[in-house]
Amino acid sequence: MKKSLVLLSLLATIMATTTALAKKEAPPEFTIEGLKLVPDSKLALVYVEPGANLSQYDRVYLVEPYVAFKKNWRRDQNRGIQTRVTTNDMDRIKKNVRELFMEVFTEELEKAGYDLVTERAEDVLIVKPAIIDLDVNAPDTMSAGRSRTYTQDAGSMTLYIELYDSETDDLLAKALDPKRDRQNGFMNWQTGPANRQAAKRMMRPWAETLVKALDEARK
Repeated sequence: MKKSLVLLSLLATIMATTTALAKKEAPPEFTIEGLKLVPDSKLALVYVEPGANLSQYDRVYLVEPYVAFKKNWRRDQNRGIQTRVTTNDMDRIKKNVRELFMEVFTEELEKAGYDLVTERAEDVLIVKPAIIDLDVNAPDTMSAGRSRTYTQDAGSMTLYIELYDSETDDLLAKALDPKRDRQNGFMNWQTGPANRQAAKRMMRPWAETLVKALDEARK
């Protein structure tokens, strides 16, 4: 049920944004929940409840993210001769992405002085994230005798995130932001550890943006 609600909200946001982009229009000013567009934000798309105040939140209930691959990702990967991605490979990659996300966000939030909890209270903000359009250019599969794969970057992913008041379940804000691993102009051998580091590089700015928003509200 929780995953279905996240996906429905996500679908509504993406459909509105995609329609606007296709028509070369600005994104809608309000979402179906009544959240208002924040112009010139650091993320690609941010909506906030008018009058919402994050200053009361000293603790964060970080929900483990939902993870979904880019459409037809496995099919496209298996077109190559060297790679054979299985369902087990995909499940393992999604598990790793969830763990990395929790590690990066926990590290940044705790470093900033926010306690991570799994309870509801007046000073607790619920953070519900999702990683979608996950595109790993050179997945580290468990296939025997696999060859080295060289790419200019590790891939890309998109963050979708919702912030809720833990006592009222009011939706306070939502955001959508795509991120691609940096390219250095050279072909690099992509390994499991290299993919992990690339994922962290993409996730950390998201965690820093959340921390900054909370810090600025408290000030």
